[in-house]
Amino acid sequence: MKQRLTSLVNRQLMQVALDRFVDEPVLLLQGPRSVGKSTLLRQLADRLGAALVDLDDVATRDAVAADPATFVAGRGVVCIDEYQHVPLVLDAIKAELNRDGRPGRFILTGSARHETLPVAAQALTGRLHRLPVYPLSQGEIGGIEEDFLARVLRGNVPIAGSSPMQRDDYIERIVAGGFPVPLSRPPGPRRSRWIDDYLRLTLERDVRELARIEQAAVLPRLLERLAGQTAQVLNVAQTASHLGTSERTIDSYIRLLEAVFLVRRLPSWGRTLMARAGARPKVHVLDSGIAARLSRLTTEKLADRNPTALTELGHLLETFVVGELLKQASWLDGIAGIGHWRTRDGDEVDLVVERDDGAVVAFEVKAGQRVDHRELAPLRKLRDAVGPSFVAGIALHLGARSYVADDRLHVLPVDALWSHSDS
Repeated sequence: MKQRLTSLVNRQLMQVALDRFVDEPVLLLQGPRSVGKSTLLRQLADRLGAALVDLDDVATRDAVAADPATFVAGRGVVCIDEYQHVPLVLDAIKAELNRDGRPGRFILTGSARHETLPVAAQALTGRLHRLPVYPLSQGEIGGIEEDFLARVLRGNVPIAGSSPMQRDDYIERIVAGGFPVPLSRPPGPRRSRWIDDYLRLTLERDVRELARIEQAAVLPRLLERLAGQTAQVLNVAQTASHLGTSERTIDSYIRLLEAVFLVRRLPSWGRTLMARAGARPKVHVLDSGIAARLSRLTTEKLADRNPTALTELGHLLETFVVGELLKQASWLDGIAGIGHWRTRDGDEVDLVVERDDGAVVAFEVKAGQRVDHRELAPLRKLRDAVGPSFVAGIALHLGARSYVADDRLHVLPVDALWSHSDS
């Protein structure tokens, strides 16, 4: 099972990586640890006949640190795994590209955001293209090449028959998340133990490789608090007060958690810079399974029908759906912006995707098994505000029905994200 899940990363990303590598001197595959970046890099190296340099290997790391130029010289393709262990290698790549700047020279993987590394921030400006590698999508897990977002952006919203998925099926997928290793284990202590170890090592090792942490004990508490606030508007001042530290410290620590791909800030969306600046971002834990574990939410707890469980399920479901859509967006060209939409009157749309030509699609996530006409009000307001550029608004819910609700407004079950394909 583990081998099958790990190999599925390549179905979605291999061709995208090859297509983009044709035009770029350096391709960077960046994302969390243990999502399959190294597997993808090895297969790309085999496909391209490239040399592979593994900087997770301590001996190799020391050798590259001592003489990086030797490892990047030559006319063949060079693949470097976990380059952030020796950021100096980027200066050697820059020097090599100054001699030979043709496309298709280097493929790198990194488990920290490129812009957070001091040397990396300047070394390859204009020569490096970043391709996100996220935890497995639901289509990758099921062996389906998803094209839902691509179709919706073309105005082709899939309206199909009744969905076979039940509420409990969705809860299981949300709690499982998309990391290959825990997915290969049965639900329960073995899966939870891997996630706990993963989080501890990421906070103790990867974060501290990036920055000097003066209040290390705050980091795990901050991460747990952010998990409890996933899919909600980020309030740094309130979080700082709760944790007993400064807003500046909390803001810098959130940036570090973003840098190692544990959380992400989803910016507000608007057609103007002023509109975007007028609203705070939402915070999402990158993987719904990680968020559930941090909040100690099991399938049994989420399946309960009490008000607290219903609220928690709503937030986790939104994080799950936003994550699936952002994965599909990462494989597409022509996307100008992604964010959430929120008005001063309290109207809110969970995710807005804008094409380069200004066309807009929007998504609302509902944890119920039906969508009331009144719940579409924010999508209607956004449709009316955007006008002809509004391609489609979609309310995704846990029920089985799929239908057109209004002009350019649709109601679909959540599994439409991965159950419909042109292929």
